[in-house]
Parts: sequence; structure tokens; C-alpha cells
Amino acid sequence: MQTGRLFSILYLLMEHGNMTAKQLAERFEVSPRTIYRDIDLLSGAGIPIYASKGKGGGIQLLSHFVLDRSLLSSEEQDEILFALQSLRAANMQGTQVLSRLHGLFQKRVTDWIDVDFSSWNGASAEREIFGILKTGILEQYVLEFSYSNTLGETARRCVEPMKLHFRNSSWYLQAYCRTRQDYRTFKISRMQHVCLTGQHFTRDQHSLPEMELPSYASGHTVPLVLQISAKMAYRVYDEFPVDCIRRRQDGTFVVSIEYPDDPWLCGYLLSFGDAMKILSPPEIQNRIACFAHNIADLYEK
Repeated sequence: MQTGRLFSILYLLMEHGNMTAKQLAERFEVSPRTIYRDIDLLSGAGIPIYASKGKGGGIQLLSHFVLDRSLLSSEEQDEILFALQSLRAANMQGTQVLSRLHGLFQKRVTDWIDVDFSSWNGASAEREIFGILKTGILEQYVLEFSYSNTLGETARRCVEPMKLHFRNSSWYLQAYCRTRQDYRTFKISRMQHVCLTGQHFTRDQHSLPEMELPSYASGHTVPLVLQISAKMAYRVYDEFPVDCIRRRQDGTFVVSIEYPDDPWLCGYLLSFGDAMKILSPPEIQNRIACFAHNIADLYEK
């Protein structure tokens, strides 16, 4: 408590310039004697703080004092501001603290980053979910939500939220699932009707287990050789590692990559439409041809 009060005294003096011991004592609900002891501690730590008597007197800092000269280097100060700007840009709040620290550090506001991890069609809903998840993690509230797994099954989950992860263009929540009595990783885009239960939990002091990988990560994979039209250049560079890409003289791409042999694979390959041709292996060629025939039959009927 005392450390927090000392920092708050510094902030108030830098903001107001001059305050009496009585004003500070009322602010922190302590005695003036306690405030004078705090002033002695700050002075002993090298903070240029002093008290003067008489009209216009009070407790104040030397006019040249700024926080970074005694506690934080310029580089550390920039790192703090960067972190807060990143949180604000990612819709994780921090605007009020950022504004205060800009003044406290006497730095010009440089609005240099704007990040939005939400999708085009669900920005407001995802911001609301992030706010709930942040509250649950920081204030240790149990969460409830409906979750749809990769098999298309939807069930209500009750969890103790631990940590947010951003992996492969998607957000995940790592939590202890009371429903399954074990740690689980949930893809946030599959979470619906997220709410705080009002019930607190005690965070396990042990380190979290490694984030779970998708179930197919240790299963069978298939090597693919894909021929992709030049008009899909933007997707080729967005979605494939550069060392897997070879561009031909006619502008087409040949991509050699290994993917999990999972049900989502056909849907992904079909998303390229007639701009992609599978050169190998034959079993994936046949599988895609079968899918295409089934789709054609669906619309002919």
C-alpha cells in the first residue's frame, strides 16, 4: 500500500504542482504525520521533493523533475507507452492510463499504431467478448459460454479463464474447464453467449501447461503440390510460407506444402475455385473431384 501511495503522491504533485500535507492526508485517508514520513522516504530515495511553510507553501517537487530522470529510462518509458498503445489499438482499453502517462513522462503523443483483430462482420460483438474475458482473467471470475467444437457439437462450458493467446491469425482462451475437469484451449470465434458468473476462483500458483495444439497436429499429414493462377497472387503470399512458393515464367505459382489430412482441407482447397489445380497427390485430386461433382449435383437438383 505504501509503495502505491508514494507513487500516487508523485503523480499528484507533478499534476498540481503544490499540495499541503493536509490535502494529501485527506486524499489518502492517513494522518499528516504519515504524509511527512512519506516525504522523507521519497527524499531519501533521491526524489527532489521539499516542504515549505507560510502562505503559498506546501509540498512540491523541484520544477525540473520528471519521472524518467529518477525511476525510468527514456527507452523504458517508450516501451510502457508502446504497450499501452497496443492494448488500446487492440480494443483492450488503456486509453485513460495512456493519457496520464504521456503527461507524466512529458512526451508528445505519437499515434503510430492502429490494430483491430476483430473480423469485418463482428467487430462490436468481439470487442464485448474481449472485455468480458479480460475482466474474468484479471479479476478471477468464472465464465460460462456455449462452445462449438470441430465436430459441430455445441455445449455449455464453465471455466476459470487463465490466458489469451493469438496464434495463426486467431484468438484463443486458455482456461481450466470445470465441465471437463481439465485445462482446455477454446477458439474465441466459436464462443457464444459469454458471461461472467459473479463467482470468484483462486488462480493455481503452478505454471500453466503448454497450450494445446489442434488434434490433427500430431496426426497424418499429406504433401501437396498446387498450381495456382497469377490472379491469386495476394492469397499465395498471404497464406503460404515464401520458401514453399515457386513462380513460373507465365506468372502462375507452384506451391509445395504439407497439410493435415483433415476434413477442413477440401473446403480450404475448394475456396480457390478454378484458380487452383492440384498436381499431386492423386488421392486428393480424386477427393476434390468428388466434392465438386456433389456440389454440381446439389445445384442441378
